[in-house]
Amino acid sequence: MRATERLSAQFEGARFPLFTAATARENGAMSQEQWTAVDRYITDLLVPSDPALESTLRASVEGGLPAINVAPNQGKFLAMLAQIQKAQNILEIGTLGGYSTIWLARALSAGGRLITLEADPAHANVARANIANAGLAGVVDLRLGPALETLPQIAAEGLGPFDFIFIDADKPAYPEYFEWAMKLSKRGSLIIADNIIRQGGVIDPNHEDPRVHGVRRFNELVAAEPRVSATAIQTVGSKGYDGFVMALVIAEP
Repeated sequence: MRATERLSAQFEGARFPLFTAATARENGAMSQEQWTAVDRYITDLLVPSDPALESTLRASVEGGLPAINVAPNQGKFLAMLAQIQKAQNILEIGTLGGYSTIWLARALSAGGRLITLEADPAHANVARANIANAGLAGVVDLRLGPALETLPQIAAEGLGPFDFIFIDADKPAYPEYFEWAMKLSKRGSLIIADNIIRQGGVIDPNHEDPRVHGVRRFNELVAAEPRVSATAIQTVGSKGYDGFVMALVIAEP
C-alpha cells in the first residue's frame, strides 16, 4: 500500500474508526458494523464535505493523535446546539486536534469568542495549526496546561460567564470540571459533557476503571445540583456505545 493510500485509510478510520476484536466482542460485531454504516449514511446525507474539517482529521492522524474526536454528525449537532443558544462565549475543556473546536467556533454569534483548554503540548500544536487553517485563529483562544490550573486563571481574568460549555477531557476530573462549569456559567448557559456512559460501565458501582468512577461522580453531582435541569442520552455510532449529559443552568450560580 502506498503512503497516500495508507493515510487515506487512516483518515477514514478517524472519521469512522474500525474497532478492535475485543471491542467488537463487547459491542457485538454486527451492531458496531451497522452503527458505523448508519453514521456514514447520516454524514453523507446531512453533513457536507468540508475541506478544513477533513484537513483537521488528516493532520490529527499525521500528528499521531488518538482517533477520539467527535464524529462528523456529532460535531454538527454540537454546532447546532451552540447556534440555538446564540452563543457568544464558548468554553471547551479538551481540545485534542481542534475538530470539535472548529465546529463550535463556526457556530459563534457575530463577535463571539471561544476558549479551549488542552493539557498536551503535542495536541495543542496540532490544534493551533488546524484552527489557523480553518481561518479561526482570531476567535479561538487555546490555553495550554492542565484544565484545573487554567480554569481558575480564566475565572480570575473575568472571561466568563459562558453561554455554552463543552466538556470532553480526562474523565476522572469530570466532577471538578462540572464545578468549574457552574462557576463560569449563568442562568441559561448550556453544559454538555461527552462520554458519560462508558459502554454501559457507568451502571456498575464497582467498576475498576477510574474513568467510569469519574463520570459516575459527575453524573451524581449533576443530579444533585438544583441550579440545573439535566438529562443524559445514550448514543451508538461510529464511535461505539457511549452518551452525553446536557445540563441547562436554570438559576444563577
